[in-house]
Amino acid sequence: MFTITELSTERINSILTEALAFANGKTAKIEGEIFCSNLFFEDSTRTKTSFDIAERKLGLQVVPFDASHSSVNKGESLYDTVKTIESLGVNLVVIRDKKDRYFEELNNINIPVINGGDGTGNHPSQCMLDMMTIFQEFGKFEGLKIGIVGDVKHSRVANSNAQALRKLGAKVYFSGPEDWFDEGALINGTYLPVDQLISEVDVLMLLRIQHERHDAKMSYSASEYHRKYGLTKEREKAMKDGAIIMHPAPINRGVEIDTDLVECERSRIFKQMQNGVFARMAILKETLEKEGYTFK
Repeated sequence: MFTITELSTERINSILTEALAFANGKTAKIEGEIFCSNLFFEDSTRTKTSFDIAERKLGLQVVPFDASHSSVNKGESLYDTVKTIESLGVNLVVIRDKKDRYFEELNNINIPVINGGDGTGNHPSQCMLDMMTIFQEFGKFEGLKIGIVGDVKHSRVANSNAQALRKLGAKVYFSGPEDWFDEGALINGTYLPVDQLISEVDVLMLLRIQHERHDAKMSYSASEYHRKYGLTKEREKAMKDGAIIMHPAPINRGVEIDTDLVECERSRIFKQMQNGVFARMAILKETLEKEGYTFK
């Protein structure tokens, strides 16, 4: 699984159904000795840890990989690294890389690859856990209004989520600094002023400012961004009854969101993290079943 684009609505719903079943106590163990490895070439806490846990819950043997001590630092290519892992007998890899669409370099890899995030492009497993969180709350997608606020241009989460939400029948709205907005996103939604968006949506998705992907000229101070675009306590009061707050994390407290709102009644931020294990279990199981592996 590389992108949301490749997934039909039926396949998205199938993964969500399985993820919800895992959340409700379903268990599954793979038959036989199957090895996997998580090749992360970009920092990660939630995605890597939840894949580690999901793999172990499914009975997979997780082969450790530390990019900082790998031969990548000697100039080995991503392709040769993955081909080496495959040759050693690993049956599946999860990869995160800073490069957009890194997976296009892996055409001759013969084991399944799950995209754990590519540059500013795609983050399908985060998308699945976000869809799961929304469905748990509302029991539907059709007709929901979803607002995505912040660094849209540099966010693989915004890209994947907007694509999935459109497929599932939700209405998507964007807001944030206009110089952090890619007009290509308009294929999946509509741009609104931040205060209008916050007052109208059922789900407010806040995005981290990705300083590491910015030119210096694009910088805002933390206080300036919070004042103009952040979820302040005053803006939270304008949200609809029953509306929820989401954030893919890591969170810049006091920037995208007031620190007192991170765990408020509306917030589902840590619920999203919890759902990450179940969504990734579902993705792993579906991927391996397509390869002919069986679970009991």
